[in-house]
Amino acid sequence: MLHLTNGTLTDSDSRDFVEMFDLAPISLWLEDFSAVGELFATWRAEGVTSLRDHLRGHPDRVAECSKRIHVLKVNRRTLQLFEADSLAHLVDNIGRVFRDDMLKTHIDELAQLWDGNLTFASNTVNYTLSGQRLDIQLKGIVLPGYEQSLARVLLSVEDVTERETARRQAARAEEYARGLFEHSPISLWVEDFSSIKQLMDDVRMRGITDLRVFTDVHPEFVQRCLSEVRVIDVNQHTLEMFSAPSKAALIGNIGSVFRDDMHRHFREQLIELWNGHLFHQREVVNYTLSGDELHVHLQFSVLPGHEHDWSLVQIALTDITARKKAEAYLEYLGKHDVLTKLYNRSFYVDELNRLERKGPFPVTVIMVDLNDLKQVNDQLGHAAGDTLLRRAGEVLSKAVDKPNCAARIGGDEFAVLLPGTDRAGGLAVMENIEKLVELNNQFYSASTLALSMGLATSVNGERLEQVVKRADFEMYEAKRNQEGGAHGRD
Repeated sequence: MLHLTNGTLTDSDSRDFVEMFDLAPISLWLEDFSAVGELFATWRAEGVTSLRDHLRGHPDRVAECSKRIHVLKVNRRTLQLFEADSLAHLVDNIGRVFRDDMLKTHIDELAQLWDGNLTFASNTVNYTLSGQRLDIQLKGIVLPGYEQSLARVLLSVEDVTERETARRQAARAEEYARGLFEHSPISLWVEDFSSIKQLMDDVRMRGITDLRVFTDVHPEFVQRCLSEVRVIDVNQHTLEMFSAPSKAALIGNIGSVFRDDMHRHFREQLIELWNGHLFHQREVVNYTLSGDELHVHLQFSVLPGHEHDWSLVQIALTDITARKKAEAYLEYLGKHDVLTKLYNRSFYVDELNRLERKGPFPVTVIMVDLNDLKQVNDQLGHAAGDTLLRRAGEVLSKAVDKPNCAARIGGDEFAVLLPGTDRAGGLAVMENIEKLVELNNQFYSASTLALSMGLATSVNGERLEQVVKRADFEMYEAKRNQEGGAHGRD
C-alpha cells in the first residue's frame, strides 16, 4: 500500500515503485530524450516545420536522434527479452538492438514528440543480442515534470513476435491462395448460392419431394434461381476465356454468358443440389461477351464450412470447345463424304435399315449416276473429276431437305432417300435436280455436269432392298438411253 506524508511519497513508497518497475512482467525502459529535444530546437530554428518530411529527406539524422537517446534504466524482463547480462551489456550493444526496420518506425515516434504529444506508440522491430528478430509493440510516455526537457521518458516494449509471425504466415498463405486462384489455367468462379438454398428449402417445406417434376410444372422456378446467383469473384483466366475487359464488365453482363441451353443445364445442377450432391460436374454451354459459343466442363463444389447455407461455392470451368469441335468433325466424317459434303455409304445403309423398321412409308428411292467421270479423269485429270463430284454434291444437297437425305454410295454413284414420299413426289424431286443441273452448268464451262437417274417407290410388303434394285435398274436404263441418244446424234 502507498503511504503519503504531506502529499509526497515516503522512502518506503519509492522502494516499492523501484521493485514494481524491476519486476514488471513487461519490458520497461527509462530513457533521457533531452538531447533529442535540443536537436528539435535546433531544427525548428533552421525552419523545419514537418519533422516527418525532414527525416525522410535526411535518413542519417534518424540515426543521429537514436544515438542521442540515453538509456537510464531497464527492468529484468528487458534483460531477459534482449538476452543481456546487465544494463551496461545492453547499452554497449544497443546498435545491435535498434537497427534496420527500427529506424523507419522511429521517424513516427519522433514526429509524435515533435508535434507536442506526450505519448507515442508504434509497432516496430528490434533484435536480441544474439540476432533474433523481435516484433514489438512500443508505447512511450513523457513523465510529469519533464514535458519541456524530455529528460524522463518511460517506454514499454511488448513482445508480439508470435502474433506477428502468425499474421505474416496468414498473409503469405492468403497471398499464395490468391495467386493460385488468380493465375489458375482454368476459369474459376466464387459464387453465393445462399438465396437459392432458401428458395429450395421453401419449396421443400411446401411438401415438394421431386424437384424434377416440380420444375416440369413450374419452369419459371429455374429462371428465378438463376437470377439469384451472386458472383463474388472470378480469376484472370475467366476474363480471357469470356472476352471480358474487367470483372465488373463480366458480372454486369452475366445474362449474356448464361443463356439459351444453359437453363437446361442449370436445372440439372439444381436437381443435383436438391438430392444432396454438393459436388457435381457436367458439360455445359456458355457464351463469351462477344457472342461466341463456349463448351465447358463444369465442376461445382460447395466449399467446406458452407454446407449449411451454400454461401460460398466454387465453380471451375475448363474450355472444351476445341475438343467438342473435333468430336463434331469426327462425327461428321463418320457420316459424310468429305469431297461432296453429302452423307456417305455407311450412313446411307444405316438410314435404309432404319426406314425398313420404322418408315414412314411409302419410301421413294432415287439412284443417281454421274456421267463421264472416268473420261474427265483420264482427259483433264483427277482434280477436274473431283470438281465434277463436288458439283454433283452441290446440286443434290440443294435439292434435298430433311428428313430426306442424299448420299454418295460409290465412286460416281449417289442415292436419294425420300421417306413418306410417293412416286409423284419423287418425280418432282427428280425434276428439281434436273433444273439445278442445268443452272449449275451455266456457271461452269470446263466440263458439263450430267446425271443419270432412276426412281422407284415402295409398295406394301416390299423390302427396301428391292426398291433400291428397281431404282438402280431404272437409272441404268436411263443411262443407256442417254448414251444411245448421244450415239444417234453422232
